[in-house]
Amino acid sequence: MKLLSAFTLLSISLVTLTVAAESNWTQWRGSAGNGLSNATGVPQTFSKDNVVWKTELPGAGQSSPIFWEDTVYLTSATENGKQRVVIAVERTTGDIQWQTIVWEGEAEDTHAMNNRASSTCATDGESVIAFFGKGGLHSLDAKTGKIVWSRDLGNFEGPWGTGASPVIVDGLVIQNCDADNESSLMAFQLETGKTVWKTSRETIRGWSTPVVFQTDGRKELILNGHSKVVSYNIANGDVYWECIASVGRGTPTLALTKETVISVPGRSGTMVAIRPGGAGDVSGKQEAWRVERGGGRDLPSPLVVGDYLIVTRLRPGIITCYDNRNGEQLWQQRVEGGFSSSPIAINGIVYTVTENGVTHVFKPANSFESVSKNSVDATLEETFRASPAAFDGHLLIRSDKFLYCIGQK
Repeated sequence: MKLLSAFTLLSISLVTLTVAAESNWTQWRGSAGNGLSNATGVPQTFSKDNVVWKTELPGAGQSSPIFWEDTVYLTSATENGKQRVVIAVERTTGDIQWQTIVWEGEAEDTHAMNNRASSTCATDGESVIAFFGKGGLHSLDAKTGKIVWSRDLGNFEGPWGTGASPVIVDGLVIQNCDADNESSLMAFQLETGKTVWKTSRETIRGWSTPVVFQTDGRKELILNGHSKVVSYNIANGDVYWECIASVGRGTPTLALTKETVISVPGRSGTMVAIRPGGAGDVSGKQEAWRVERGGGRDLPSPLVVGDYLIVTRLRPGIITCYDNRNGEQLWQQRVEGGFSSSPIAINGIVYTVTENGVTHVFKPANSFESVSKNSVDATLEETFRASPAAFDGHLLIRSDKFLYCIGQK
């Protein structure tokens, strides 16, 4: 019995260490909002033979997978957008644990490249927050899928639909509500859904998700926009500072370094690296650098890995690498296909997925250093616009129809 007890305690300790070694991927671009994962043992080369499980999802969606412990959360739109659904998938088996219809109604217009379930969920392990534009903002019980609260945030007029994702910070749910009819940034109580503050923004469509940046003296909520980057007080929504960027659609989420936030426009224009911590109009004052960026539009969100800034584009499919300390372009690499999915980095190695499901894996360096080009043999009917996520030994990739889990066999 003593030997059995010792073995049991050892087993529990090993399980605890394994769980502690992993980080939950709790929102768009991961828990820190920077696209960086510390998952270990993730395959850098794989094929269809490495698909551990493949789960067909109801309807169609483009939201990226997030997870808390053993549960993955996604969204989808069914009945041609007349229903909006939140889905929980068991991480180790791919079984659907629950799926909850949170909204039903007349589907709004959206662009062919967009989807009525494009915004990625956010979770703290107890609540799951999902945003669907006209389909509302919803909080669900993470274990059961029961709706806790729902908010109707308006129609979000515009021809291209919505895509900004919610974030959870300091007991608040923060949601970018940029649209052609009215634009604002809003904060809600996580537990009740009650509005805490609402701050008006430039009235034009936008799809960027806010990031949190900690300076020496304060924590800032910073959001890319159509013509400027704006920093907000998390507690009350007051503006700390603004920096004129490039008129280029507030599509990409800001990239984060230790000292700056980097704004890349959704069309050709200027990239700018801004040092947070200022006040008022900081254009030309708090900038680390500002450089021209030509070519390409509707870009995925950029990624900072060490001293490198990675920017991908759709048409044509190009990966560009810059020195994030000065904005100098280091190299460009043309690939077959193109990118709508935003890249992530797993322990310094970049993973980025083309629309046809090919995952390019490479090392960020002064020249392009390919590690592998990988395919799971997806069908021609599938489109991959969600960003991947990783947990120890495994990679999650989502098409509009399926969720794939890839691992070493």
